[in-house]
Amino acid sequence: MRRLILSALLVTASIALAGCNHRPLYGTGGVAAADVSGISVEEQKTRAGQLIRNELLLGFRGGDGDQPYALQMDVSESDQKISSMAFEKTERHRYKLTANYKIVARANGEVVNKGESFSNVSYDTVEEPVADLRAAENARERAARELAQDIKLRVAAYLAAQGS
Repeated sequence: MRRLILSALLVTASIALAGCNHRPLYGTGGVAAADVSGISVEEQKTRAGQLIRNELLLGFRGGDGDQPYALQMDVSESDQKISSMAFEKTERHRYKLTANYKIVARANGEVVNKGESFSNVSYDTVEEPVADLRAAENARERAARELAQDIKLRVAAYLAAQGS
């Protein structure tokens, strides 16, 4: 009897899952895989903006600028000392990278999607000039990767919702 109930539950669950409307966002057959390749990313004026752009270009796999949509970004960054050790020369910093973005249709200039994303990354300085500069640059690179990943996800989700 127990085996019969277990089998019935398994069949019911299989039928329920087969009817679900789940579609992968990325990967083979993903709903956004083809759509994001139709987005170009405009040139940036700051180093942080260029790092984000590079990550987005890798994710969108666009290239020639003939895509129907353009992603425009306004990137800002800030660096704040958040703590220091009284008897040591170590200071803790928080680097914040923010991007306001919009997707514009090239055909008519209409903004089809917009949003804001940010990333906070912490790093330490130790009063060694080269090490401190490298730590700050590493924080900028990590924040740019995180922020670009978030923007890619938001844009892909938007395009997936438009396609459904």
